[in-house]
Amino acid sequence: MRLFGSSEVLGIAADALNFAREASQETHPDEYMGFLRGEDARNFDLDRSGTVITEVLIVPGTRSNPTSATVDSNMIPNDRRTVGSIHSHPNGVLRPSDADLDTFGNGTAHIILGHPYGLTDWRAFDQDGDVRELAVLDIDLPDPEDFFDFTEADLDLDYTGGGYAGGSSR
Repeated sequence: MRLFGSSEVLGIAADALNFAREASQETHPDEYMGFLRGEDARNFDLDRSGTVITEVLIVPGTRSNPTSATVDSNMIPNDRRTVGSIHSHPNGVLRPSDADLDTFGNGTAHIILGHPYGLTDWRAFDQDGDVRELAVLDIDLPDPEDFFDFTEADLDLDYTGGGYAGGSSR
């Protein structure tokens, strides 16, 4: 099983890019780092097949300073939806360093956000470090709060009959 998916990356959801820009501002003057996760473009009624970046995954235990960010590779989930990486350059330089290029081998979309992290202070790269086009897509993403929209009753188990409420026993 591959860690990074291989479908063509069409673009990034504006909300995902804005999240990373805000995280970069909050982390400044240290670097910020995350991984890009995508979903099938057909989920968003786009007229092309491929992947849309919809999430920025933050890995627990990431360490950063003004010149680098380090991720514990044991904490990176084995996730086929991961399509690349995203990190900030507090110095504002929008081109990959040699260390960046070493991490670009996994995935097909890598984004560098530069200080002051404005709307145009970013650039996308392919796995070889060459600039690539990456559209910013204004699509509706599910509200993250909806993920946690359940009550205690939803979690209660019905132990009578040996199974879950409304379900069959195993």
